[in-house]
Amino acid sequence: MAEALEDLAVLLELQGENAFKVRAYQQAARTILSLEDDLLELAQTGRLSRIRGIGKTLAAQIGELVLTGRLEYLNQLRSSFPLGLLEMLQVPGLGPKKVRALHEQLGLTNLGQLEYACKENRLVGLKGFGTTTQANILKGLENLKKYRGRHLWAEAEKIARELSAKLGACPEIGRVEVAGSFRRLKEVVKDLDLVAVSTEPLKVVRYLENLDLVESFNGGAATKFSFRLDSGLNADLRLVSAEAFPFALHHFTGSKEHNTLMRRRAKERGLKLNEYGLFDQAGRTRAVIDEAGVFSLLDLPFIPPELREGWGEIEAAEQGALPDLVKVSDLKGLFHIHTNYSDGSMSLREVVARCRDLGYQYAGISDHSQSASYAGGLSLEALDRQFEEVEKIRADNPDFGLFWGVEADIRPDGSLDYDDEVLARFDFVIAAIHSKFSLSEKEMTDRLIRGLKNPFVTILGHPTGRLLLAREPYALDLPAVLAAAAEEGVAVEINANPHRLDLDWREMRRAKSLGLKMIICPDAHSPEGLLDARYGLNVARKGWLTPGDLLNCLDRGETARFLIERRKKLLERNSS
Repeated sequence: MAEALEDLAVLLELQGENAFKVRAYQQAARTILSLEDDLLELAQTGRLSRIRGIGKTLAAQIGELVLTGRLEYLNQLRSSFPLGLLEMLQVPGLGPKKVRALHEQLGLTNLGQLEYACKENRLVGLKGFGTTTQANILKGLENLKKYRGRHLWAEAEKIARELSAKLGACPEIGRVEVAGSFRRLKEVVKDLDLVAVSTEPLKVVRYLENLDLVESFNGGAATKFSFRLDSGLNADLRLVSAEAFPFALHHFTGSKEHNTLMRRRAKERGLKLNEYGLFDQAGRTRAVIDEAGVFSLLDLPFIPPELREGWGEIEAAEQGALPDLVKVSDLKGLFHIHTNYSDGSMSLREVVARCRDLGYQYAGISDHSQSASYAGGLSLEALDRQFEEVEKIRADNPDFGLFWGVEADIRPDGSLDYDDEVLARFDFVIAAIHSKFSLSEKEMTDRLIRGLKNPFVTILGHPTGRLLLAREPYALDLPAVLAAAAEEGVAVEINANPHRLDLDWREMRRAKSLGLKMIICPDAHSPEGLLDARYGLNVARKGWLTPGDLLNCLDRGETARFLIERRKKLLERNSS
């Protein structure tokens, strides 16, 4: 529902509607997300218009969508624009106003025309554009081409689980598992690989043809079928015997590098490993019941799928040095949570209630600092009000840890946007970059390192600034930044928002080797955002992290002592 309302706001702005009408739909989307009541019941009883900010027209439209599953007004608006014009909105930096200007002034209707116009320098003379904007649009178009056909792990998860469950319900399938990069918890997946036990391929095909999820078949052989799902994801299903299933699951989980090393290990023992079994010189294979048996045949303990990247996991397994990977139950609390004091939808009390319901012992709230006006950054007066409320909630919840923090912007010169005397008030400070992403590598590196040297910084937030499938990391010398964080005793965030997942798992072993502590943060702006912590857990596991590497595996008392001791040392150092 919220997505539909947001789409309406975008389309209305693209149409040139007045700003008040656009904002009404944007506000309605936020209101719907924060509703506690059952939306269906509100629609059925005609009480939608009683919700603050929802007038009669909006109530009727929301009711229509809830009760019928479609909204004619939205469909009419969508059909009134060329499809290519809506695709142009996917280009970073191109909002509805700019797309409308390009359409009206240059007659552009699709991405191809936009790219050609940029290469012909036709945007340079347009009001509101110019050389820099044109260059950024071209870069955004390159990224769209680069990422097309790729999906965030979090987006693929629901589809993979649903497809797996429906295949598991097929009478001719005995067992099914999702394999490939999805099973290895890669942050971005191109397609889904599934392995299933079946001896009835023709019946399985007929079953697939009747699934609503399956849009079309792309081809297949006797035991391998490729098909496209209605979500746009492509999937490959391989049918194997029950005896071959553990070997097939291992093989199709990959990665290519891991499989190559495993085959080499088998060859060194006079054996041949493939998706059908582990064969001796006489062509015989030994039966196993699961993947652990496959590894055992090659004198190895089970290697978790997320570690199978050919990054030393086989050597570590051989030496008994595989990490005891962090688990969901190890996370005791969450930091980096936004409230309705800035751009979050939760009140302070709701944050506490939600985190308690999820089984956490503490929560660290950190709204935006004052320069982030676009996100309702907190003035000094607002900070005072928030602190007073924090103290009241602490008094009402003595068995729960509510830590008061802020997400402070690192300005282009490396300074933070509150004075030290203000920063000294907080239990913790997350320092992060939210603007001026196009600085040179040296400028950005110097900016970050100077920010880290502020004595009151506790955590470096989303350190590379990347947005998966949308924005590359900004130019920086990451090893130098991580080394500076280690020297200053600043923890590095694993931002668990599925669009960020920053720090990248590939950098976590480097960070760990420096003695850096990391912390999984949901960067939550809504109750649903708190659940994103599990995506951060995925990449932490993929980065070989153990509970000892993560600050939020400390319990409430240990976390409070850590923050108090760090703040005490900083105040002493600052005063001296």
